[in-house]
Amino acid sequence: MTQQAPSKAEAPLRLFKSDFLEWFTHISPVVVLVVFLPIIAFFLWRSARANQGMGWWHVLISFVIGLVIWPLVEYLLHRFIFHFSPKNPSERMNRVLFLMHGVHHAQPKEKTRLVMPPVVSIPLAAIFYGLFFGVVGSLFKLPNYVDGIFAGFLTGYVVYDMTHYALHHFSFKGAYFMKLRQHHMAHHFKNHNRRFGVSTWLWDDIFRTNE
Repeated sequence: MTQQAPSKAEAPLRLFKSDFLEWFTHISPVVVLVVFLPIIAFFLWRSARANQGMGWWHVLISFVIGLVIWPLVEYLLHRFIFHFSPKNPSERMNRVLFLMHGVHHAQPKEKTRLVMPPVVSIPLAAIFYGLFFGVVGSLFKLPNYVDGIFAGFLTGYVVYDMTHYALHHFSFKGAYFMKLRQHHMAHHFKNHNRRFGVSTWLWDDIFRTNE
Protein backbone atom coordinates (compact mmCIF):
# COMPACT_ATOMS: atom_id res chain seq x y z
CA MET A 1 0.00 0.00 0.00
CA THR A 2 1.31 3.45 -0.87
CA GLN A 3 -0.24 6.79 -0.08
CA GLN A 4 -0.90 8.95 -3.08
CA ALA A 5 1.03 12.18 -3.38
CA PRO A 6 -1.21 15.05 -2.32
CA SER A 7 -2.38 17.43 -4.98
CA LYS A 8 -1.80 21.16 -4.75
CA ALA A 9 -2.91 22.37 -1.33
CA GLU A 10 -6.40 23.80 -1.31
CA ALA A 11 -8.06 25.31 1.72
CA PRO A 12 -11.20 23.44 2.81
CA LEU A 13 -14.42 25.20 1.93
CA ARG A 14 -15.93 26.85 4.97
CA LEU A 15 -19.50 25.69 5.57
CA PHE A 16 -20.51 27.66 8.66
CA LYS A 17 -19.68 31.09 10.06
CA SER A 18 -19.59 29.59 13.53
CA ASP A 19 -16.23 28.00 14.42
CA PHE A 20 -18.12 25.62 16.73
CA LEU A 21 -20.37 24.31 13.95
CA GLU A 22 -17.51 24.27 11.46
CA TRP A 23 -15.51 22.01 13.78
CA PHE A 24 -18.15 19.28 13.47
CA THR A 25 -17.79 19.21 9.66
CA HIS A 26 -14.23 17.91 9.84
CA ILE A 27 -13.76 14.29 10.85
CA SER A 28 -10.89 11.81 10.83
CA PRO A 29 -11.66 8.22 9.78
CA VAL A 30 -10.11 7.12 13.09
CA VAL A 31 -13.09 8.67 14.87
CA VAL A 32 -15.44 6.34 12.99
CA LEU A 33 -13.50 3.36 14.29
CA VAL A 34 -13.32 4.71 17.84
CA VAL A 35 -17.06 5.43 17.93
CA PHE A 36 -18.53 2.46 16.06
CA LEU A 37 -16.31 -0.53 16.85
CA PRO A 38 -17.34 -0.52 20.53
CA ILE A 39 -20.99 -0.12 19.49
CA ILE A 40 -20.67 -3.12 17.15
CA ALA A 41 -19.09 -5.18 19.93
CA PHE A 42 -21.88 -4.17 22.31
CA PHE A 43 -24.64 -5.26 19.94
CA LEU A 44 -22.85 -8.52 19.17
CA TRP A 45 -22.79 -9.15 22.93
CA ARG A 46 -26.51 -8.34 23.11
CA SER A 47 -27.12 -10.71 20.19
CA ALA A 48 -25.21 -13.49 21.95
CA ARG A 49 -27.31 -12.96 25.08
CA ALA A 50 -30.56 -12.87 23.08
CA ASN A 51 -29.66 -16.17 21.43
CA GLN A 52 -28.28 -17.90 24.52
CA GLY A 53 -29.37 -21.51 24.49
CA MET A 54 -30.67 -21.21 20.91
CA GLY A 55 -27.40 -21.75 19.03
CA TRP A 56 -24.48 -19.46 18.17
CA TRP A 57 -25.33 -19.74 14.49
CA HIS A 58 -28.28 -17.36 15.02
CA VAL A 59 -25.75 -14.66 15.88
CA LEU A 60 -23.71 -15.43 12.77
CA ILE A 61 -26.72 -15.53 10.44
CA SER A 62 -28.15 -12.28 11.77
CA PHE A 63 -24.74 -10.59 11.47
CA VAL A 64 -24.36 -11.72 7.85
CA ILE A 65 -27.87 -10.48 7.06
CA GLY A 66 -26.88 -7.04 8.32
CA LEU A 67 -23.70 -7.10 6.23
CA VAL A 68 -25.72 -8.00 3.14
CA ILE A 69 -28.30 -5.26 3.78
CA TRP A 70 -25.73 -2.48 4.07
CA PRO A 71 -24.48 -2.29 0.42
CA LEU A 72 -28.06 -1.89 -0.84
CA VAL A 73 -28.75 0.87 1.71
CA GLU A 74 -25.43 2.49 0.77
CA TYR A 75 -26.46 2.52 -2.88
CA LEU A 76 -29.99 3.82 -2.23
CA LEU A 77 -28.82 6.58 0.12
CA HIS A 78 -26.12 7.71 -2.28
CA ARG A 79 -28.37 7.66 -5.32
CA PHE A 80 -31.67 8.99 -4.00
CA ILE A 81 -30.70 11.07 -0.93
CA PHE A 82 -27.17 12.37 -1.47
CA HIS A 83 -27.83 13.03 -5.15
CA PHE A 84 -31.42 14.14 -4.77
CA SER A 85 -32.26 16.63 -7.52
CA PRO A 86 -35.48 18.59 -6.83
CA LYS A 87 -37.32 20.04 -9.81
CA ASN A 88 -37.65 23.50 -8.26
CA PRO A 89 -34.96 23.72 -5.59
CA SER A 90 -35.03 26.59 -3.15
CA GLU A 91 -31.90 28.31 -1.92
CA ARG A 92 -32.30 26.51 1.39
CA MET A 93 -32.65 23.13 -0.31
CA ASN A 94 -29.53 23.75 -2.38
CA ARG A 95 -27.73 24.66 0.83
CA VAL A 96 -28.81 21.44 2.56
CA LEU A 97 -27.82 19.30 -0.42
CA PHE A 98 -24.42 20.97 -0.61
CA LEU A 99 -23.79 20.45 3.10
CA MET A 100 -24.92 16.83 2.88
CA HIS A 101 -22.84 15.71 -0.09
CA GLY A 102 -22.15 18.50 -2.57
CA VAL A 103 -19.11 19.72 -0.67
CA HIS A 104 -17.49 16.31 -1.17
CA HIS A 105 -17.89 16.61 -4.93
CA ALA A 106 -16.59 20.18 -4.81
CA GLN A 107 -13.45 19.01 -2.96
CA PRO A 108 -13.22 15.23 -3.38
CA LYS A 109 -9.72 14.97 -1.91
CA GLU A 110 -10.41 16.90 1.28
CA LYS A 111 -9.30 14.35 3.89
CA THR A 112 -11.48 15.57 6.74
CA ARG A 113 -14.70 15.38 4.76
CA LEU A 114 -14.60 11.83 3.47
CA VAL A 115 -16.41 10.10 6.32
CA MET A 116 -19.73 10.96 7.94
CA PRO A 117 -19.56 13.01 11.16
CA PRO A 118 -20.94 11.13 14.20
CA VAL A 119 -23.44 13.95 14.78
CA VAL A 120 -25.11 12.68 11.60
CA SER A 121 -24.20 8.98 11.53
CA ILE A 122 -25.30 8.19 15.10
CA PRO A 123 -28.86 9.55 14.69
CA LEU A 124 -29.11 7.74 11.35
CA ALA A 125 -27.93 4.53 13.00
CA ALA A 126 -30.61 4.96 15.67
CA ILE A 127 -33.27 5.34 12.96
CA PHE A 128 -32.14 2.13 11.27
CA TYR A 129 -32.11 0.29 14.58
CA GLY A 130 -35.71 1.37 15.03
CA LEU A 131 -36.53 0.06 11.55
CA PHE A 132 -34.89 -3.30 12.25
CA PHE A 133 -36.68 -3.53 15.59
CA GLY A 134 -40.02 -2.79 13.95
CA VAL A 135 -39.64 -4.97 10.87
CA VAL A 136 -37.52 -7.87 12.12
CA GLY A 137 -38.49 -7.84 15.76
CA SER A 138 -42.20 -7.02 15.56
CA LEU A 139 -43.34 -7.83 12.03
CA PHE A 140 -41.32 -11.01 11.47
CA LYS A 141 -41.33 -11.98 15.17
CA LEU A 142 -37.55 -12.46 15.33
CA PRO A 143 -36.46 -10.12 18.15
CA ASN A 144 -33.37 -12.29 18.75
CA TYR A 145 -32.10 -11.30 15.29
CA VAL A 146 -32.36 -7.52 15.68
CA ASP A 147 -29.08 -6.85 17.50
CA GLY A 148 -27.05 -9.17 15.28
CA ILE A 149 -28.44 -7.59 12.11
CA PHE A 150 -27.69 -4.14 13.48
CA ALA A 151 -24.11 -5.14 14.34
CA GLY A 152 -23.58 -6.49 10.81
CA PHE A 153 -25.17 -3.38 9.32
CA LEU A 154 -22.86 -1.08 11.29
CA THR A 155 -19.87 -3.20 10.28
CA GLY A 156 -20.87 -2.68 6.65
CA TYR A 157 -21.06 1.05 7.30
CA VAL A 158 -17.58 1.14 8.86
CA VAL A 159 -16.16 -0.82 5.91
CA TYR A 160 -17.85 1.65 3.56
CA ASP A 161 -16.38 4.70 5.30
CA MET A 162 -12.88 3.20 5.45
CA THR A 163 -13.13 2.11 1.81
CA HIS A 164 -14.26 5.56 0.73
CA TYR A 165 -11.32 7.20 2.47
CA ALA A 166 -8.89 4.69 0.97
CA LEU A 167 -10.28 5.13 -2.55
CA HIS A 168 -9.46 8.83 -2.42
CA HIS A 169 -6.11 8.71 -0.65
CA PHE A 170 -4.44 5.34 -1.04
CA SER A 171 -3.40 3.06 -3.87
CA PHE A 172 -3.59 -0.66 -3.13
CA LYS A 173 -2.29 -3.37 -5.43
CA GLY A 174 -5.10 -5.73 -6.25
CA ALA A 175 -7.60 -6.14 -9.06
CA TYR A 176 -10.67 -5.62 -6.87
CA PHE A 177 -9.47 -2.38 -5.27
CA MET A 178 -8.21 -1.01 -8.59
CA LYS A 179 -11.57 -1.71 -10.24
CA LEU A 180 -13.41 -0.23 -7.27
CA ARG A 181 -11.29 2.91 -7.37
CA GLN A 182 -11.82 3.29 -11.12
CA HIS A 183 -15.54 2.86 -10.52
CA HIS A 184 -15.67 5.58 -7.85
CA MET A 185 -13.42 8.02 -9.69
CA ALA A 186 -15.71 7.74 -12.71
CA HIS A 187 -18.57 8.77 -10.42
CA HIS A 188 -16.63 11.87 -9.43
CA PHE A 189 -15.00 12.91 -12.65
CA LYS A 190 -17.07 11.38 -15.46
CA ASN A 191 -20.74 11.37 -14.43
CA HIS A 192 -22.04 12.24 -10.95
CA ASN A 193 -25.32 10.54 -11.73
CA ARG A 194 -23.90 7.07 -12.30
CA ARG A 195 -21.90 4.51 -10.30
CA PHE A 196 -23.32 5.11 -6.84
CA GLY A 197 -21.80 2.08 -5.12
CA VAL A 198 -18.69 2.76 -3.06
CA SER A 199 -17.84 -0.49 -1.28
CA THR A 200 -19.10 -2.57 -4.22
CA TRP A 201 -20.39 -2.03 -7.74
CA LEU A 202 -22.91 -4.90 -7.40
CA TRP A 203 -26.03 -2.74 -7.13
CA ASP A 204 -24.90 -0.52 -9.98
CA ASP A 205 -24.79 -3.65 -12.12
CA ILE A 206 -28.23 -4.75 -10.92
CA PHE A 207 -29.87 -1.34 -11.42
CA ARG A 208 -27.91 -0.60 -14.59
CA THR A 209 -26.23 2.55 -13.35
CA ASN A 210 -22.76 1.25 -14.13
CA GLU A 211 -22.49 2.46 -17.71
